[in-house]
Amino acid sequence: MRTLALTTDETLLVLKLAFLVLLYGFILLIVRTATKDLGGAPQESIVLGAADAARLRAAHGLEPARFVVLQAPGFRAGSMLEVSGSTVVGRDESSGIRLDGDEFASARHARIDQRADGVWVEDLGSTNGTFVNGDQISSKRLLKPGDVLRVGETELRLE
Repeated sequence: MRTLALTTDETLLVLKLAFLVLLYGFILLIVRTATKDLGGAPQESIVLGAADAARLRAAHGLEPARFVVLQAPGFRAGSMLEVSGSTVVGRDESSGIRLDGDEFASARHARIDQRADGVWVEDLGSTNGTFVNGDQISSKRLLKPGDVLRVGETELRLE
């Protein structure tokens, strides 16, 4: 009777193949776990259109905050600006309220946050500061109707 004797090279080859099988099995397990939730029901989009956002705000009792332009380069005095959610005020192209002609406004000057508890304003490290009723603010501040917000040369009154 003859016994099977494996040479060292054959033993190493078998071990290498076993290692590869285990490695590919582990990778397959990771990919399967990572994609487990992707094959289910389609998810809703988190991007809403203007009409959908307005319906959602109305359902939660949040009406857009309204500001009257008292003075602002590039805006007509007396015009109305509506702010909902979080809006950046500044000269940057991505700003929600873009102050193109205001040379004293920073690119990202201030943030207006409309929340369930009111309208908040925060300076974003601007060069010239953000003012509420003539007082420079250093932290988030809750605005009341009638408060005047000054960003650069732009003055807005909360209605």
